Amino acid sequence: MLFLHYPRCTTCQRAKKWLDEQGVAYEARDIVQNRPTCAELKEWQERSGLEPKRFFNTSGIQYRALNLKDKLPYLSQEQMFELLGSDGKLVKRPLLVTDDKVLVGFKPEQWAAALRG
Repeated sequence: MLFLHYPRCTTCQRAKKWLDEQGVAYEARDIVQNRPTCAELKEWQERSGLEPKRFFNTSGIQYRALNLKDKLPYLSQEQMFELLGSDGKLVKRPLLVTDDKVLVGFKPEQWAAALRG
C-alpha cells in the first residue's frame, strides 16, 4: 500500500498516525519530493472512480495563485493530469493507494471501511 503525503501537512500527519495505530503496513512517499507522474495520476483517478478535479488541493496556495477554480472547467483531463503532475502541492493529500482502491483526502471512517473490505 502506498501512502502519499506532505510531511508538514497536519491532515497527513493525522492520517499517518492513524495508519500506524491501526498497524497498517505502507510505503510512505513525500508528494512534493517525489511527486506523482501523469500516468500514476490517470491510473489512480480511474481506479478511484472520482472526477479528475477531485484530485486538486483546492485549499492550497498554488491552486489559488493559478486561479484554478475558474480555469479547471475549461481544461481537458490530459491538461489536468499534466498540471497535477507538475507540482505535488497541487494534489489533494493524503492519498492512500491499495491494490484495488484509491482514497483521496483523510476521512478515518472511509479509510477504515476501505481497509476492512
